[in-house]
Amino acid sequence: MTLSTYTPGLYASFRHQTFSPRQLVPVPSKGLLRIERGAVRTVTWGDRGTAITLGYWGVGDAVGHSLSGVQPYQIECKTHVEMSYIPANLCDRSLDEIFAHVQQTQEFFCMLRTESLRDRLLQLLVLLGKKFGRQVAQGLLIDLRLTHQEISESLGITRITVTRLMCRLEEEGIIDRSRPQYIVLTSR
Repeated sequence: MTLSTYTPGLYASFRHQTFSPRQLVPVPSKGLLRIERGAVRTVTWGDRGTAITLGYWGVGDAVGHSLSGVQPYQIECKTHVEMSYIPANLCDRSLDEIFAHVQQTQEFFCMLRTESLRDRLLQLLVLLGKKFGRQVAQGLLIDLRLTHQEISESLGITRITVTRLMCRLEEEGIIDRSRPQYIVLTSR
């Protein structure tokens, strides 16, 4: 859902809760959570206990076990987050958010099928830049604190490979990581 189609009045009566970075959000068994402010990532685990990132979500996005169906399902705050609960009987009012969730999930899945690991990483950074970036003098700043481990869990590759590929993208001048934990996709 784009911010231009967001109608705050529709959700004004829902109870809002706030969460801190790295805090886990209690997931309702029914209904949805709508992100009013901030960014989260949704996670599950493989049969060997390996974390698997399901997606990164921001303002206007709806998340919840009802949209995923995977078990276990966890919502982890990447920034300060404010969320509202949408009861199951009112989810029909959230079709725009549900369709946007499906579309982003499909885009994320297609990214994971990219054979070149360098290109897969670059596609993730571009996706995060479009969703969470802000324009700065050097390019597009992804203002999320992402560890190499989290990126590896998103891409299905090792943390060491992420570190190597990040160094390569920096050497190529595609990204700038001069500020700790921030990534800038440079405008060349």
